[in-house]
Amino acid sequence: MSWRQAFLVYSQSNVITMFFLGFAAGLPLLLVFSTLSAWLRDADVSRSAIGFFGWVGITYSVKVFWAPVVDRLELPWLTRRFGQRRSWMLLGQLGVVLGLLGMVGCDPKTQLSTLAVFAVLVAFSSATQDVAIDAFRIESAVTEHQGAMSATYVFGYRTAMLVAGAGALFIADAAEASLGNLEAWQLAYFTMACLMGVGMATVLWVPEPERDPFESASQLEQKIVGGLIDHLPNTVAERLAAWFASAVLAPFVEFFQRNGRFALMILAFIGLYRLSDITMGIMANPFYLDLGFSKSDIASIGKLFGFVMTILGSIVGGLMVVRYGVYRPLLAGAIMVAATNVLFAQLASVGPDLNWLAVVISADNLSGGFANAAFIAYLSGMTNRAYTATQYALFSSLMTLPGKFLSGFSGMVVDAYDYHTFFIYAAFAGLPAIALAWRLWQKDRQVGSQKGQQLTP
Repeated sequence: MSWRQAFLVYSQSNVITMFFLGFAAGLPLLLVFSTLSAWLRDADVSRSAIGFFGWVGITYSVKVFWAPVVDRLELPWLTRRFGQRRSWMLLGQLGVVLGLLGMVGCDPKTQLSTLAVFAVLVAFSSATQDVAIDAFRIESAVTEHQGAMSATYVFGYRTAMLVAGAGALFIADAAEASLGNLEAWQLAYFTMACLMGVGMATVLWVPEPERDPFESASQLEQKIVGGLIDHLPNTVAERLAAWFASAVLAPFVEFFQRNGRFALMILAFIGLYRLSDITMGIMANPFYLDLGFSKSDIASIGKLFGFVMTILGSIVGGLMVVRYGVYRPLLAGAIMVAATNVLFAQLASVGPDLNWLAVVISADNLSGGFANAAFIAYLSGMTNRAYTATQYALFSSLMTLPGKFLSGFSGMVVDAYDYHTFFIYAAFAGLPAIALAWRLWQKDRQVGSQKGQQLTP
């Protein structure tokens, strides 16, 4: 495929659609995290109470538990009218809007518990929307186009985070003089609820992706159900067991059957691919501050270079996937992410130099955007479209768990040694991902070579 053909992928309607769906997915996130924390602190809520609101985010990490429901359960009237994916996206968006409007009606000083309930509703609905959007994206394009789909999705997601972060704070600040503190924040959240209309309008406009019948999946489910129940399910308990076997057990069994002895290696790769950047990510801002940069330096350079370079990296990563397939960009992304940590180590030696800060933040976000586009394309290709939502939710949950666990020890490493040593350690943490990416690429080349030999007369 030529570079011109690769660039033209971004003009396709299904790729453009992902910007608006990404906007809908990204908008609720900060409204239950940092923007909400600012509102609560502005209302003189204690830091301890604000800290407990961090548990709202657990909802995003456990979405795999109800992904099978999103994958299989048909919603009354909605599914018949809009299809499986669009109906669940719309339901999730409606839940976000209702949750935000509920937050608008709360005063944090007197209704903190009620505000927390509505925040959980927003997070749960947002995570449900994410599951449906991921499935919609995978089913709407071939694997080679998933990098481009991911790039436009990230662009929309990041744009929404700017709106929900800086935009909501600007609205609250500008309206406080005329409306008062509480009413200003309520106006900001009401505006955000209205902006969810972007996602809802997109869902109403786009077509439902076509889903062919999967006979092999049906046979697998019948086999699993038959192993549990040797007759037609009659009781409620038996019907629930049959549904659980088909919707929950079958996606995992199918993955291991399809990938055989490489299944564990693939899961290890998914868990380790982002180990390097997640491990160092939690120490980035403390590192900048300890080095002597001001908050304004970090914010201005981070917002300008961080946003632009993430989008640029995503677009380039998407192009590379279209042009070269998924494995070479995947390997390049793993190398870039690990190498970026060496730049952080160098910055620790250089000191508070703004030019170096711009270089490091640019490289970090460029490599992160590039690797993320390639990785999402890979994960999308690894899913069986009979179980899209369930398998992708499993992958997306697994890809952050090891990194989050290891990042908990990052402060101990810095305290015991120094930042330079920590970033070198984080760079070495990326080596397993590089090795596994190389191995998977070689395996794919071997499979391609074997298929070519079989087709040769």
